[in-house]
Amino acid sequence: MPAAEVDLILPCLNEAAALPWVLGRLPAGVRAVVVDNGSTDGSPDLAAMLGATVVDCDVRGYGAACHAGLEAATAPVVAFLDADASLDPQQLVRVTAPVLAKRIDLMLGRRRPVSRDVWPWHLRLANAELSRRIRRRTGVRLHDLGPMRAARREALLGLALVDRRSGYPLETVVRAADAGWRIAEVDVDYLPRSGRSKVTGTPLGAARAVLDMTKVLGR
Repeated sequence: MPAAEVDLILPCLNEAAALPWVLGRLPAGVRAVVVDNGSTDGSPDLAAMLGATVVDCDVRGYGAACHAGLEAATAPVVAFLDADASLDPQQLVRVTAPVLAKRIDLMLGRRRPVSRDVWPWHLRLANAELSRRIRRRTGVRLHDLGPMRAARREALLGLALVDRRSGYPLETVVRAADAGWRIAEVDVDYLPRSGRSKVTGTPLGAARAVLDMTKVLGR
């Protein structure tokens, strides 16, 4: 098997229902790295059966799972994607191609909901406010801090990210901007997710996310 051009890191916590669809839609040249973060529904065994590389991450948290995948990856470019089927892996090339071509250092997918119900108004409002605060802090004009993103692996490791919870994607953007990276976004479809969000699906999860991101912007 030829070496993968892109390792796709998929943080995973009880995503057995979505994994077959997600892993069945990988573009050519992309290897799936499923990082299990304590699943109890058989997700890691299913992912391995479907051909993914499976990494165990005992430290709970979105950022912990992302970073474990980053450390386990071997491809020159890494991408990140939620494993809940809310984004289509076939659209991954939109964020990886500019990075592979070395035109962009960090590319993010700007979520475009396919229907009004996919993205509730209060979450859209919160995302708009976060984007405004990112512009004020970094000068980078983004409209969304979505879960689909891509960058070169060694460069990401060089950012020395420390957040291991919900602030990980934000810290990636902030530190990349501080380092002078070329950052851009491209539209991707936002689909109905399988199951409830692990971050914003509960009041406690949403509160933790706000706290994590506030800490990142305050550094």
